[in-house]
Amino acid sequence: MFKIFRIGEFARINKVTIKTLRYYDKISLLIPEKIDEITGYRYYSANQIMKLNKIMSLKYLGFSLEEISYMMDEDMTIEEINNVLKLKRVEIKEKIDCEKERLIRIDNFIKACEMEVYNMKYDVVLKQVDEIRVAALRATIPSYSEQGHLWEELGNYIETNGARIVPPCMVIYYDSGYKDENVDAEVIEPIEGTLEGNGRIKVRNLEKIDNMASVIHKGSYETLNLAFGEILKWIEENKYEVVGPHRELYLKGEWNSDNVNDYITEIQFPVEKK
Repeated sequence: MFKIFRIGEFARINKVTIKTLRYYDKISLLIPEKIDEITGYRYYSANQIMKLNKIMSLKYLGFSLEEISYMMDEDMTIEEINNVLKLKRVEIKEKIDCEKERLIRIDNFIKACEMEVYNMKYDVVLKQVDEIRVAALRATIPSYSEQGHLWEELGNYIETNGARIVPPCMVIYYDSGYKDENVDAEVIEPIEGTLEGNGRIKVRNLEKIDNMASVIHKGSYETLNLAFGEILKWIEENKYEVVGPHRELYLKGEWNSDNVNDYITEIQFPVEKK
């Protein structure tokens, strides 16, 4: 015969609140052993301690009460429970990977602050950009950082077909504003020599731009937004308007520097007077 505890005593023994036990009763997750019909007092038995401990353990692992209720079903097999645990493991790992990425970005911002990037003076200039011969590959990518496969495909095609790459490489972004996903990007390598395009890679002359607003950013790509803010502010204050997709020219990057704070990127916007 298991000992019977009143709700307050049961809560104290198991280090949970009375409010929590009442809620578990309400959603049928942990129903009292009995309820006094006259007083309404809830009573729990000692054998329910193990069930409560299981609930608290699963809650600590990140399962929702709905998921826990599903897992507490007596008809569930060990294999089914194991599959649910594996899915939760995958979910937690994805969250950890995401948080690791956040840490990397925070570290980059810390380094930027230490190097006084936030106090960096950006000099915006208006210049003419000459026409150049390029090989280009345009595609919709999941995010701005997921373009490595395009560079690899483009570079291999150029080298395999006998042309020569002439730095700097660049990307043209065709979306009118920032996007969290499905980014319309064209990776571009200026070239010398004879090269024919194919179904995916286009060879063309990148047009001359008479009025190109330009700014140089030194540092991690994570802080490029600072340079964007300055050049767009300059365009507005000087009564220009953007008349085409902007370009990012990579003058120094991971291919020739181990330090992200030494990266050099030029941002260009074609503009006209309003």
